[in-house]
Amino acid sequence: MQAYPYIQSLEIDTPRLLLKEVNEEHFGQLYTNYSDEEAKRFLGITTDEALDTEKKKFYGGLTTFRTSVKFFMMREKKLGRVIGSCAFHAWFPMHSRTEIGYAMTDDTLKNKGYMSEALRYIIPFGFEHMGLNRIEAFIGQANIPSLSLIRKFGFTEEGTLRQHYYKDGDLQDSICFSLLKQEYDLLKLTPVFSHDN
Repeated sequence: MQAYPYIQSLEIDTPRLLLKEVNEEHFGQLYTNYSDEEAKRFLGITTDEALDTEKKKFYGGLTTFRTSVKFFMMREKKLGRVIGSCAFHAWFPMHSRTEIGYAMTDDTLKNKGYMSEALRYIIPFGFEHMGLNRIEAFIGQANIPSLSLIRKFGFTEEGTLRQHYYKDGDLQDSICFSLLKQEYDLLKLTPVFSHDN
């Protein structure tokens, strides 16, 4: 496995995954000190186009005066490689709220419970270590796996945001979900957030 000596950060250990925080400083180190091939390997992506997209996000400014991001790479322990990511993006520290996002980079590993395992640790981290009061999720109506996942963790559907995002050149609607700290406090001792699942 490629070593990245300058990328030292918080790690969350789960049964099958190592969730490694990558912040704005880490991305700067990655794009400055490593080749594009090393950067793609670290991020778990395979194409130059995907790397270009990630670089545009970074150079466009991950953190602003009001918003920030907390990003985690999902490394599968047995495989020894990145298989996805999850993040608290559009994080408004002054309002104690954020939007959660997640993606698998390897389609062959979908439907094996990896994302459920990651969120079982990431959601508590947000409430218990970042001081969040509200976590939001915006999900396309056709994204059945993501809708099922977010409902599994007790998120409440709040409504539909019309023509909310572009996908494949079309404006599409998002279903808005949220989970509040007071709701999480009731759920955290239930099987939903059990680390035995």
